[in-house]
Amino acid sequence: MTLSQDWWRGATIYQIYPRSFADSNGDGIGDLPGITARLDHVASLGVDAIWISPFYTSPMADFGYDVADYCDVDPIFGTLADFDALVARAHALGLKVMIDMVFAHTSDAHAWFSQSRADRDNDKADWYVWRDANADGTPPNNWQSVFGGPAWTWDARRQQYYMHQFLSSQPQLNGHNPAVREACLDVLRFWLARGVDGFRIDALNHAMFDPDFADNPPAPDTGKPRTRPYDFQLKTNSMNHPDVVGFIEEIAAVCRQAGATFTVAEIGGDDADPLMKAYTAGETRLNSAYSFDFLYAEALTPALVAKTQGAWTGEPDSNGRSEGWPSWAFENHDAPRHVSRWVEEGHRPAFARMTMALLLALRGNAFLFQGQELGLTQDDIPFHLLKDPEAIANWPLTLSRDGVRTPMPWVAGADHGGFTTGEPWLPLSPANMARAADVQGEDTDSQLNWTRCLIALRRAHPALLTGTMEDLRAEGNLLSFTRRDGGEALHCAFNLGAQPLAYDAPEGDVLLALNGADMRGLPAYGAIFVRMA
Repeated sequence: MTLSQDWWRGATIYQIYPRSFADSNGDGIGDLPGITARLDHVASLGVDAIWISPFYTSPMADFGYDVADYCDVDPIFGTLADFDALVARAHALGLKVMIDMVFAHTSDAHAWFSQSRADRDNDKADWYVWRDANADGTPPNNWQSVFGGPAWTWDARRQQYYMHQFLSSQPQLNGHNPAVREACLDVLRFWLARGVDGFRIDALNHAMFDPDFADNPPAPDTGKPRTRPYDFQLKTNSMNHPDVVGFIEEIAAVCRQAGATFTVAEIGGDDADPLMKAYTAGETRLNSAYSFDFLYAEALTPALVAKTQGAWTGEPDSNGRSEGWPSWAFENHDAPRHVSRWVEEGHRPAFARMTMALLLALRGNAFLFQGQELGLTQDDIPFHLLKDPEAIANWPLTLSRDGVRTPMPWVAGADHGGFTTGEPWLPLSPANMARAADVQGEDTDSQLNWTRCLIALRRAHPALLTGTMEDLRAEGNLLSFTRRDGGEALHCAFNLGAQPLAYDAPEGDVLLALNGADMRGLPAYGAIFVRMA
C-alpha cells in the first residue's frame, strides 16, 4: 500500500552506521559507496527510509559525532558526489533518506571553534560557551560531562573555560546565540538542496542551558552503581532549557518550506516524556521524538510496553495542541543488541522474531538498527581492541558501544563476512558471521525473511501503520492490545516469557501466528495477530 501524504507517519526506518555497514575500498571502514552497493538489501526489507549516522568531516574522536565541517563528507567515507549517488539510488529504490544533525556541539577542529577560541572580540567569540574561572581557578560551576569529568576545559588562548557536555574535543555550541542557530539552519538548507528527506537531530535537549550557569543539584541515590560523576547530578541547569522549543520551531519551519520532510528529535536523560511531548506538539514543531524507553531497559516486560504506549494516546495537550508522533527502537549505535540484553541464548531466535513483531505493532514509527533484521547479537570486544571512548574511560563498568557497532556480515563464507577485503576496524564474531545475509536469504524461516514478512504485514494494514492503540492489557508475561483504523481492528497478543500461556484470542482471521501460537495459546515468545470479525 501507499503511505499517506505524511510519508513518515507509521514508517519503518532503517538506521545505517556508515563505518560498519559495507566497505567498498578495502580500508576496513565502511563508506558511502558501500552503502549504495547494499541498498538493494535494505529495500528488500520493505522499509520506507534509511537514517545514516554522521559521515561529515571529523577527527573521529567520537566517530563522527564530533563534526569539523557540516557541509562535506569525511574522506574515509567518500565524497559529496558519492553522497549524491547514494541519494539517487535510494530514491530509485523508493527509499527516503534521513541524516543525523549534531547541533549541540562541534569538534574542536571546526573552523568556527578555531575562530572563537582565538580571542574574545571576533565575530564568532560567542558562538561557543565560554566562562571565566572562579577566583581559585576552578571551573565556573559543578556541571559534569557525559563521558566523565567536569563539563569545562581550560583554554589558554582565551584565558577562559569552554563548556562541553561530552568529550573535551566536542565544545558546546551556544544555542542561545541567534547567529549560531541561523548557521545551523543553513546546514539544513544545504542538505535539503541535495535531496535529503529528513533529519534526526542528535542530543537536541543538550542544545541550550541555564544562561545564569547555576549549579546542578545532586541526584538521589537509586542504589545502582554510578560509573561517572555525571550520574551524581540532576541535569536541571546544564540541559533541557525551555528556549530549545524556539530553535525547534525554526528547524521545523525550514523543513516545511522544503516539502515533505521528516524531523525526529533525540531526547535522552531522565524523565524525557515531557520534553518529547513539548518538542513535537502542534503543527509548528518536529514531527516525532525518538524514545529511549527501550534502549537501556534492563528487561522487556508487558508493564514497560504498557507504560510507554499509555503515554502517547493521540489526545491534544492542555493547550489544545495536537500530540506529536512517537518513534520506537529496541537497539541503536549507542545501545546494546536487545536479544543479548533481554533473553537467554537458547531462546534468542524465537525472541528476535517476537520482538520484531512487537516493534512493528506499536503505535508510532519503528526504527531498526542495521543487523537487527539478521538477529545479530552483542559482540564482546576485548579491552585492547576497544575504540569507544566512553567504554575505555569507564572499563569495565559500562557496556561497550563497540559491541553493537561491529561490521555487518554479508557473506558467511567470505573473509570478514564480506564486509571488507582488508582488516575491519572492529572484529566480527564467528557467531554473527554465521548469521550473514546470504545464508538467511535462502532460509524461509530466518530472521531476515520473517522481518520482510512482518514489515509487509504492517504496510498492508492501516490499523498497524497509523491506527489507535486500544484495550491495552499487561498481566504477567502477557501483553495484548488492539490496533484500530476505521472499520479494521487487529488484535495483537504476545508472550514475553519463556513459559507457555493459555490465551483465548478473539474470533477472526489469523494474520500472524508466530513461534507456534494459535487461537488458544501462546508458547514461549509466541505472538498472534487476529483481524477481528
